[in-house]
Amino acid sequence: MKFDFRFTVILAFILAQLPAAAQQDTIVGVKAGEACLEQLQPRDSVLIADQLKYGFELDGVSEGTGFMLPDYSKGFCPGVEIVSQWSLDTVAVSRGKKKAPQKMDIRGSVTITSFDEGRYELPPVYVVRISPEGVADTLVFSPKVLDVRTMPVDTAKFEVHDIKGQIRYPLEFRETLPYIGGALLLAAIILAAVWLTRKYLRKKSEDAANSEPAHIRALRKLDRFRGDSFWAPEKQKAFYSGITDALREYIASRFGVSAMEMTTKEIFDGLKGKDIRPDLYEEAKELFERADFVKFAKYSASRTENASALPSAVRFVTMTYQEELDQTTAETGNAPGQPALITDNTAGDQTRKKEE
Repeated sequence: MKFDFRFTVILAFILAQLPAAAQQDTIVGVKAGEACLEQLQPRDSVLIADQLKYGFELDGVSEGTGFMLPDYSKGFCPGVEIVSQWSLDTVAVSRGKKKAPQKMDIRGSVTITSFDEGRYELPPVYVVRISPEGVADTLVFSPKVLDVRTMPVDTAKFEVHDIKGQIRYPLEFRETLPYIGGALLLAAIILAAVWLTRKYLRKKSEDAANSEPAHIRALRKLDRFRGDSFWAPEKQKAFYSGITDALREYIASRFGVSAMEMTTKEIFDGLKGKDIRPDLYEEAKELFERADFVKFAKYSASRTENASALPSAVRFVTMTYQEELDQTTAETGNAPGQPALITDNTAGDQTRKKEE
C-alpha cells in the first residue's frame, strides 16, 4: 500500500489504549533521540500551573510522509495534565534538486501542565512514521523529567501585609483634553441654540409688528421718545433720527414714497400732490429739515424745538390716517379693516338666517 500525499499528514494513532508502562514493554521501535520539553513562559524553573510543550522533533522528513501519534485523551502521566492535544508544525522546508521531493523539519507537541509540586518522569513518545513508499516504522523518543516547584516562602522573615490601596497617579493635561473639548463643544451648541432662538423670536416679533397697520407701528416707535431724556445736545442726533425714521417708514407704507432711501427734499417732492393738509405738510417738512441740521450740521436745537418735535410727528401720523379713515368711510360707509355693510335687503335676510 502506497501513501501518495503532497504534504505531511497527521493521523490519529490509538496508542494510549495501553498503559504507558505496557507500551514501553510491548512496543519496540527505533530510538530517535530525546523528547523535547519547552516552557511556554521561559524562566529558570517550572512553577505550578506553568504550561509546557512536550513532544518530538524530526529533521529532513520527506514530502508525503505520514505520522501516527499517541492518543492521550484517556490519561498522560499521574500529576500531569494535558492542556491541548497534538499539534504538528513545519519548522523549515528545503527543496530537493532536479525535482526531487522537498525535505521538511517537523515539530510535534502536546501542551501539558501540573498543579502539584513534585518531580515527574514523563512517558516516552512513540511516533509511527509511514514513508511515501508505504513503509512504516516506530520512532521512540526517550522521556524527560519534569520538576515542578512552588514559590519558596521564607518563614523566618515572612510578614503578612494588608492589601495595598489603588495607586492614584497624577492627572495629566492630555487626559483632560477630551473633557475640555466636550465642554467647549457643548458650550458652542448651547450658544448656537440661544442665538437661533433669539433670532427666531426677533423675526417673529418683527413679522407680528409688520402685520400691524402702518400708523400703529409708527406711533409705537414714536412713543419711545417721550419725555426730555433725549433733549441733551449729545443725544439730539439719536432723538431726531429715531423720530424721522419712524415717519419715513410710515410715509413709505401710507403714501407709497420710497422715503427710506430719499433725502428730505426728495421725500417732500414725492408727497406733493398727495392728499395732505398744507399745514401738516409744512410742519413735517420743517421737522425733517431741523433733523438734518442736527444730524449733519451739528446744530443744537432749543428746548422749544425739542418739545415740539414729537407732537409734530404724532400729529402728522394721526391726522393723515384720520383723513384716510374719513375718506374711506365717506366712500364705502365702512372704516378700513371692517366688513362692508350689507345694504341689499335680500342679502341681509340671508345673512341674518346664517347668523341664527
